[in-house]
Amino acid sequence: MKHVKDEGIQNADRFRTPPQLTKDQCDAAIVHVLKQIDGNLEIFTDQFPDIVSTNLRYTPADNYEWTPGFWTGMLWLAYEVTGDEKYRRAAEIQLSSFKKRADEQIGTETHDLGFLYSLSCVAAYKLTGNEEAKQTALRAADLLMTRYLDQAGIIQAWGSLSNPKQRGRMIIDCLLNLPLLYWAAEITQNQAYFDAAATHAKQAAAYLIREDASSFHTYYMDVDTGAPLYGKTAQGFSDDSCWSRGQAWAVYGFPLNFIYIQDPELIDLTKKVTNYFINRLPNDYVCHWDLIFTSGSELRDSSAAAIAVCGIMELNKHLSAADPYKAIYENAASSILLSLMDNYSTVSTPESNGLLLHGVYSKPLNAGVDECCLWGDYFYFEALVRATRDWKLYW
Repeated sequence: MKHVKDEGIQNADRFRTPPQLTKDQCDAAIVHVLKQIDGNLEIFTDQFPDIVSTNLRYTPADNYEWTPGFWTGMLWLAYEVTGDEKYRRAAEIQLSSFKKRADEQIGTETHDLGFLYSLSCVAAYKLTGNEEAKQTALRAADLLMTRYLDQAGIIQAWGSLSNPKQRGRMIIDCLLNLPLLYWAAEITQNQAYFDAAATHAKQAAAYLIREDASSFHTYYMDVDTGAPLYGKTAQGFSDDSCWSRGQAWAVYGFPLNFIYIQDPELIDLTKKVTNYFINRLPNDYVCHWDLIFTSGSELRDSSAAAIAVCGIMELNKHLSAADPYKAIYENAASSILLSLMDNYSTVSTPESNGLLLHGVYSKPLNAGVDECCLWGDYFYFEALVRATRDWKLYW
């Protein structure tokens, strides 16, 4: 890997003292999550919440976009937390929609198959042994493998593989899609799945992470020669800024890949990108939508903050007790989570059927700005589950 700078934690004193976050507080937050899920079950069993809310309310949508798995993932988390069969029944009803989508290749020209199928079908198989869910997830893994560009060593992000404007583009989000391939390798004993995922992860580390430990949203590779071309953004402030959600995907994505690859350089890199993220948190610990903003009135992105909490928690599992960052990271994750609970939860916003306020989908496109975001809701729930029990990952 290239040399990436470690900024360290620039204001370490800010994270020396553990915040006043208790298990009882997290349990109370989970009660609110379950209340919101219960209120949504009737409408969102045969359909799914849309990508983002409109005026803080999710409306029904079919299983076409990149986000339905986050809702099904929340149902599985609710089932795990409570043991209540109603959540399992609702999740299992939705599995047929994921099977139809894979069989008929509905909106499958995307790397987001990991988001879709890890949290729905892989989770179903891990929790209940559902054989059909396993086969559906393997079908999704095969579809994801068709997007692997051998010469470039990446999985292409969006769109047709024959579109010259989209060919050779990887994006930082894909780090969380790769666990679907590692799982498929374990299930089938087919090394090709593992090799494709591990190669992509290493290319992401080499080219999506800049030398200052910030991240590009997207990066283009020459699909014929494998040569690196240039980085760009689609949802960040500019090509050379650092989109907050992209950095959060890196914070969480690299340790998820470490679980399977066991390359210690990935943990070292995660610490550097995590430090970059933490150093740019404003006073209430919830990042702005791009890390170029560290204070002022620019919009926050609660969804990026929720992803980062899960990532920091996962990173800390792989650090020794003697690591000087371990306590700082634990306190930072707790500080962000507590702020989300106290300042961004919909607990005092009864008109909303979401979980987290002040999320941002795409500021440049003015889409889903200052709304609830389905992935933000999922990762908030996952963070609360992580904070209250020993959770076995769906990833």
